[in-house]
Amino acid sequence: MTSSSVIQRFLFISFFLLSFCNVIFAYSSYRPHALFFPIRKDALTNQYITQLHLGTPQVPADLVVDLGGELPWVNCQQGFASSKTYKHVSCDSDQCARVKISSCTKSAHNGGLSCGEDNICYTLPGALGIAAGAEVASDAVSVHSTDGYTNVVSNVSSHRFIFACGPSSLLKGLAKGANGMAGLGRASAALPAQFAVGFRVPRKFSLCLSSTKGVLFFGDGPYKMEPGIDITISLDHTPLFINPIDKAGISTTPRPSGEYFIAVKSINIGGKGVRFNKKLLSINKVSGHGGTKISTMNPYTALEPSIYKAFTSAFAKKAKAMNMSRVASVAPFGACYDSTNILKTRAGPLVPTINLVLPEKVIWRIHGANSMVQISDHVICLGFVDGGEFARASVVIGGHQLEENLLQFDIPRSKLGFSSSLLLRETLCETLNSLAN
Repeated sequence: MTSSSVIQRFLFISFFLLSFCNVIFAYSSYRPHALFFPIRKDALTNQYITQLHLGTPQVPADLVVDLGGELPWVNCQQGFASSKTYKHVSCDSDQCARVKISSCTKSAHNGGLSCGEDNICYTLPGALGIAAGAEVASDAVSVHSTDGYTNVVSNVSSHRFIFACGPSSLLKGLAKGANGMAGLGRASAALPAQFAVGFRVPRKFSLCLSSTKGVLFFGDGPYKMEPGIDITISLDHTPLFINPIDKAGISTTPRPSGEYFIAVKSINIGGKGVRFNKKLLSINKVSGHGGTKISTMNPYTALEPSIYKAFTSAFAKKAKAMNMSRVASVAPFGACYDSTNILKTRAGPLVPTINLVLPEKVIWRIHGANSMVQISDHVICLGFVDGGEFARASVVIGGHQLEENLLQFDIPRSKLGFSSSLLLRETLCETLNSLAN
């Protein structure tokens, strides 16, 4: 073989291998197994914080996790205005159509001087009872990807990420340092739908909250937790339901809610049913009231007043039978106890177990670590609160009851997988969070 033919063959093989590697790299970076987001809890507000990297150059945005939020929004006045890849979303675009509540306006540039009649898509994001108009924009986003087992393998990017530029007034009440919210709801502009399109991962996400370090995955499992177990194979499952009527005051026309509801059929404490009007556990299809919602924005589970009264009374009877001594209430909790003589177990204080009874006799068990809140060295309180007479959902399962539980939201199948307390399996959410380390 001549030297020239050897060189030609070498160049051909090199070109082939380089092309093959480029294809593999492009495919793996564009279609990761899953996306990974560490979560931390803000001790002052009890809100859960994650982070996105937006724009060019990338700027980190600390966002409050809102399980029912319809789209992410960011206060663009905090470092995002200079992005080279920032684009206005026009009213006639597919991106604007993905935002549930939107309208158009004439844009003004150069200090308020009109520079044309560009139709800019606007929306109405909200936070903690406050709503304000915000421009819809698109920009680059960079996130961690994982192999689903033990490693974060790379960062991947998408250049058509939709979000709202919320004003500073929306930051009121959010955790210190937070500059927006990460919406995880059913809407087509929420993170699960956007990441499913942008990174070709399943429209499914898993949430594992903690009082320390939690984690959020987009895409499918398995998720290996210490000591080497895949918790997803042993989840219990229950249907997710759609409330046909969204929150009052957000839209002038009725539309389905993007929040996540499950069908709690009854509640029992220490094996005995709590007596209340079970009709409250169903969603009223005309008003949207009733039912059981899961929320990361409620720090504790909130119950409709009549349910709360029956619930705390039933718990008190079981607690008395276990020789738990009642002490003065500590707001916002109504039932508090002397913790001095309460035994400690792997799953927290030894108190009556609370069971949420779901369809097909599936049980969501709430043990002491999730049912009780330590107030001081000698006082613990039942971590459930009165939701008030104007509450829309009869039961809102809040953050404290979700901690150290793995929840998997399968949106296309309308199915929730849940682990109950991971403490009983001798593992914690932070073992998944350690993927980033």
